[in-house]
Amino acid sequence: MRLRRRFASALVLVGAAIALLGCGETVLDSAKMEDQLKASLSNSLGEKVTSVDCPSGVKVEKGTTFECSVKVQKGAEQVATIEIRNQNADTSVINLRPANE
Repeated sequence: MRLRRRFASALVLVGAAIALLGCGETVLDSAKMEDQLKASLSNSLGEKVTSVDCPSGVKVEKGTTFECSVKVQKGAEQVATIEIRNQNADTSVINLRPANE
């Protein structure tokens, strides 16, 4: 609960995740997304994020949302909901919640 309150006080913008072309469509680079999310959440939460796992093959379409698993240094597992803001693959974290909810 404490983690959620700290997150709610700051809007987390992840930035542009490098997009890759594959099978005729543009998809997010999941490795780049994970690196950016890890750094962004560590900064916003004031707590080291030890790992992030995002799905691969997410199409770059404005309004698309997806979830990434996040682990913080103290061992708490969280789920971050990410929204793609535009065709440039700019993303924002729109929710962060404990993994067991």
